[in-house]
Amino acid sequence: MHYRLLGHSGFKVSELTYGNWVTHGSQVGDEAAEACVRAALDCGITSFDTADVYAGGRAEEILGRALKGERRAGLEIFTKVYGPMGDGPNDVGLSRKHIREGIEASLRRLQLDYVDLYQAHRYDYETPLEETMQAFADVVRSGKALYIGVSEWRAEQIRAAKALADDLHVPLVSNQPQYSAIYRVIEAEVLPTCRELGLSQVVWSPLAQGVLTGKYQPGQQLPAGSRATDEAGGGARFIEGLLRDDVLQRVQQLRPLADEAGLSMAGLALAWVLQEDNVAAAIIGASRPEQVRDNVAAVGVRLDPELKRRMDDILAPITETDPALTQSPNPRG
Repeated sequence: MHYRLLGHSGFKVSELTYGNWVTHGSQVGDEAAEACVRAALDCGITSFDTADVYAGGRAEEILGRALKGERRAGLEIFTKVYGPMGDGPNDVGLSRKHIREGIEASLRRLQLDYVDLYQAHRYDYETPLEETMQAFADVVRSGKALYIGVSEWRAEQIRAAKALADDLHVPLVSNQPQYSAIYRVIEAEVLPTCRELGLSQVVWSPLAQGVLTGKYQPGQQLPAGSRATDEAGGGARFIEGLLRDDVLQRVQQLRPLADEAGLSMAGLALAWVLQEDNVAAAIIGASRPEQVRDNVAAVGVRLDPELKRRMDDILAPITETDPALTQSPNPRG
């Protein structure tokens, strides 16, 4: 495993971070989830990402149990706050109340005294940013989180948050956006801003919900047990927009490039993401331990620039680049 610094800090994270969105508490059973966590640890992955809203808190609980007994100083645990965790008016967002109650509940579920990185899962248009950043500062000063980050924030929102964080002497070190070889909306505005301000990216869906693994074939039946068939856990809803023939046909054209690089299709997609120097980590998920082991082959790989250019050319007609798509919805209105 290789490790990278998170932003302008001394905090290192593993290049591949294990995340449990969609899978834990929904797509796979608890035993399978814990087996995937064990595989991640065996492969040298030390960074783990979750959120309070994943499976209504169950994902945090499963991760906490799976990591029980591991040396705490050898792990980097990330979680997030923002999403609705109840039916009350203050059970969502980034108010001081929700952040304070959120960190306490997350720590209970994770069975931890602190998390390494506490992230604002989306931007809150109703709460003053000053209130949000002061609340995060209080969490850090209480020792319940060491660093703070944001997720899916626009460049101007990140800039305003960083200015407040600096005034409060709180380490805002990361952004967690969606990023893959076919979803590059952060490149125009978010990446340059984060480079300037000293934040790194911890990217989610680097495999485009699994589409870049090549397992979804145009005109073929969906693989049994795949995310695309996960109606109960919601996985099918997230991937359905990518299961178009034009997307799947382009992805299949990457197979010769993967063979040339000596990687699986998943490894090629992960290696592509890790070529970006502002990416500190790519979040992977898994429903089977062998998927974790396959993904780790991408660590430390430097793609030939010509191969990467050919990859970009193949995917260009289906690649999303509009920076306006980096936008947090307002669930309250």
